Amino acid sequence: MVKYSRIAGLMFADFLIVNFSYIFALLLRFEFEVNSNQFNQYFTVYADNILPLTIAAIIAFALVGIYTSIWRYAGSEELVKIGIGAVLASIFGLTFISIARPMTILPRSVYIISAMMMFVLIACSRYMYRFIRNLKNPGSVNNILLSVGKKDIIGSGLTKVMVIGAGDAGASMIKEIKQHPEYSKKVVAAIDDDPNKLGKRIAGVKIVGSRSKIKTIARKKGIDEIIVAIPSANHKEIQNILNECNRTKCKIKVLPSLIDLINGDVSVSHLRDVEIEDLLGRDPVKVNLREISGYLEEKIVLVTGGGGSIGSELCRQIARFRPRRLIAMDIYENTVFELANEMKAKYPQLEFEVVIGSVRSKERVHEVFEKYKPHVVFHAAAHKHVPLMENNPKEAIMNNIIGTKNLIDMSDEYSVSKFVMISTDKAVNPTNVMGATKRAGEMMLQEKSTHSRTSYTAVRFGNVLGSNGSVIPLFRKQIENGGPVTVTHPDITRYFMTIPEAVQLVIQAGAMADGGEIFVLDMGEPVKIMDLAENIIRLSGYVPRVDIDIEITGLRPGEKLYEELLLDEESVKKTAHQKIYVEHPLPIDPELSRLLSGDEGITLEDKIYEIAKGSDSDAKEWLHTLVRNYTPQK
Repeated sequence: MVKYSRIAGLMFADFLIVNFSYIFALLLRFEFEVNSNQFNQYFTVYADNILPLTIAAIIAFALVGIYTSIWRYAGSEELVKIGIGAVLASIFGLTFISIARPMTILPRSVYIISAMMMFVLIACSRYMYRFIRNLKNPGSVNNILLSVGKKDIIGSGLTKVMVIGAGDAGASMIKEIKQHPEYSKKVVAAIDDDPNKLGKRIAGVKIVGSRSKIKTIARKKGIDEIIVAIPSANHKEIQNILNECNRTKCKIKVLPSLIDLINGDVSVSHLRDVEIEDLLGRDPVKVNLREISGYLEEKIVLVTGGGGSIGSELCRQIARFRPRRLIAMDIYENTVFELANEMKAKYPQLEFEVVIGSVRSKERVHEVFEKYKPHVVFHAAAHKHVPLMENNPKEAIMNNIIGTKNLIDMSDEYSVSKFVMISTDKAVNPTNVMGATKRAGEMMLQEKSTHSRTSYTAVRFGNVLGSNGSVIPLFRKQIENGGPVTVTHPDITRYFMTIPEAVQLVIQAGAMADGGEIFVLDMGEPVKIMDLAENIIRLSGYVPRVDIDIEITGLRPGEKLYEELLLDEESVKKTAHQKIYVEHPLPIDPELSRLLSGDEGITLEDKIYEIAKGSDSDAKEWLHTLVRNYTPQK
């Protein structure tokens, strides 16, 4: 309805312009002598033919597409259309009168003058409309005349482009491509889901359909590249659009989000390749920077596992909040050495120190706490690879349980204000050694929180995109080697998040924690690993199962088909943050409680050192008594 009322309004405006142009042309032709016999004679001819002359002009304008252009984004193509339409309007009018009333034809100069007037007045009316519309969008006025006077560069060897999004960003993108022939691109089609825009033109490019037509149009028009120009779209919308684009063989580029484009014009230089994060369909978690800065600023912060993917990102983000001193502890020297160089370059004023040592050594942990006396501890050091830990359960128990207990006890002894442990979704009803040891760590900090001044908390999330040992770097390496890409099961699913997002959640949890909570991120829908593998193959420029094969290898030891995030959904409550939930303390398992108390003359450490002397199968059986909901796989 809006579409047709808009066209009707434009036609009415053109009705006035056409008739004003003819009247003005007559006045100019007879030097404004309105009382002369000649003027009155020809004016009568015009008045008798006013309806056919107007209809002829409207038909001419419609034929050249004046009523299907989106004038908010008008450019040089629209000026050409107006000029052709004005000439055709005069020719149609002259032809009609010559045939229908040859004895009462108007002077030919009237048709020439009226055509010129129509061109000027219609162009002014359309660009005035554009100017008024752009006034509502600050910053857009500067772009009003960008495309005027520019020519389309048409030639062989150009990359044919489809732009998705017929809004401000899409219009700006089309204009810039037209103005820069050095890009060797030509926009041949635009896509938008707004039915009112269908069939119209944006900056001279026709809007040919909605997102459901992407594959069809790409094939029909021989599209080489698709540009997604909807910076205001949320992650779910982008995911749906990219899923459609991935059905084509086109290269895909996207504009960053509005927050990344703030204070900057939309430009081809802003385009980036599609990342796998774009396909998750979930908006990143937002954090309360004021809360975070309050407990990190001017504090001494210790990060264990500081050289790992999570630990190093923790250090990078913590450094932004001006801690008094930041200590990265890790047993592996190479990655933490690289981190130290990075931190010195980015934060030269920060006291950043590296400690080499293992968290499983109580003596070394004590030395670190005695020397630095940290206020806040982030515990990211852990053995995390599920298949490796299945084959080395005693090492997982020593590192993930003894190491965590050493840090928990030392944090209590040295009155640490906040202790935040990195946990995993694999700790929920674990079927593998790694998940069971992480669940034991959660229970230990929950038990300690009942009688300590330190606020202990754990943060539980799923797989982290791009982290060391995660599935995506593995897939990319397999693709580089020509395939096949290996998937353990066609139906296996996982939750995913980005490294910066995971770290923001960890830091936010420290600010929100009262003690004993397990924080969980609403990670949206789980991702099917088979879909993930296919998308990574496409993003690498190949066709799944044609260029790169996919091989099903079978579930690995300790691996689930799907992961859970919660132990007891009824105990979960919302927090002040939309994407963060908290699972409050649950009763810990009796065996762990008994060993932590040491009432029977044997401590957890004693028992673990005893277990370390036995077999791997004995270690798994004992871990089952420690974490009752752990079900070892045979």
